[in-house]
Amino acid sequence: MRKTLVALVLMAGAFLLFRHFQPEIGERLFARAVAANVGRDARDALPDGLHVALCGAGSPLPAPGRAGPCTAVIAGRRLFIVDTGGGSVRTLAAMGLPLGDIEAVLLTHFHSDHIDGLGELMTLRWANGGSAAPLPVFGPPGVETIVQGLNAVYALDRGYRVAHHGADIVLPAGHGAAPRAFAADRPTVILEDDGLRVTAFPVRHDPVRPAVGYRFDYAGRSVVISGDAAPGAAVPAQAKGTDLLVHEALNPAMVGVIERALRSGDNARAAKIMSDIPDYHTSPEDAARAAAAAKVRMLVLTHIVPALPLGILEPYFLGEAGTLYAGPIVVGADGMLFSLPRGTDTIERSDLL
Repeated sequence: MRKTLVALVLMAGAFLLFRHFQPEIGERLFARAVAANVGRDARDALPDGLHVALCGAGSPLPAPGRAGPCTAVIAGRRLFIVDTGGGSVRTLAAMGLPLGDIEAVLLTHFHSDHIDGLGELMTLRWANGGSAAPLPVFGPPGVETIVQGLNAVYALDRGYRVAHHGADIVLPAGHGAAPRAFAADRPTVILEDDGLRVTAFPVRHDPVRPAVGYRFDYAGRSVVISGDAAPGAAVPAQAKGTDLLVHEALNPAMVGVIERALRSGDNARAAKIMSDIPDYHTSPEDAARAAAAAKVRMLVLTHIVPALPLGILEPYFLGEAGTLYAGPIVVGADGMLFSLPRGTDTIERSDLL
């Protein structure tokens, strides 16, 4: 009894001391966290090669742990972003990928969930990185309209920030974005220098036209990003023999459960939308078939529909995909990093969050 009483007194004393010094403890912890994260660059720990980081593995449906569609590609130290869904820009920053160093954004198409983080991205790249030139934004025809609209939307914000911080800190000429349109009716090399080649290719996402995917080749390694695409020959053809295929995935049966629940709840409008979306997306099984046909080394599923709040749902989501493709299949989540070092055929997986 006496030992118990002493233990209780000590615990109470420790609690009171903690409460008394809590502000000082918080101050030290905060300073330590800031020192550890300011200037952090996740690229410093990476070998030369091609690297793919998921900055948004979700869809328009809210999902814990998955921002809107966004994939970062690092070639050596060059940083590119494919699509910028909602919440993805803050995920990028949390992953330790410097927004000011983003060389270009590549858009697969112009659905709102793939572009609604672009204004935030171009603004933070400008303000944080001291950019002297606008952010290049590659995309199929129509990208000019997107970029010009965002530049107009953020014009007042530009003026406020220049007035507040000074034109020598936030360079007026570096604000906003600059469109880089390319032909989207055939495979097109949109960038080729310093050992890096980026190829855009058309995919089927009707009635969304144009829509494209991208292939990156660098240091003898390769990755294909499907964008939103219904099953077809384009993705397997471009992914043939590549190391990594990052493919969107929607489970029709799970979406059907949501549709029936909406109809039962007298929400016919939302139910109709749910009934429409499977026909221009790819199921996990069809993504596995594409990976098998292309003989890729690893399949990573992203743009996950519907949301998977629990890991226990992943086998249900995958269905029979594991029987259709013999390689590893990863259900993507934000922060995942896939490294393809130069001079190897390995794929190293880690997490930046």
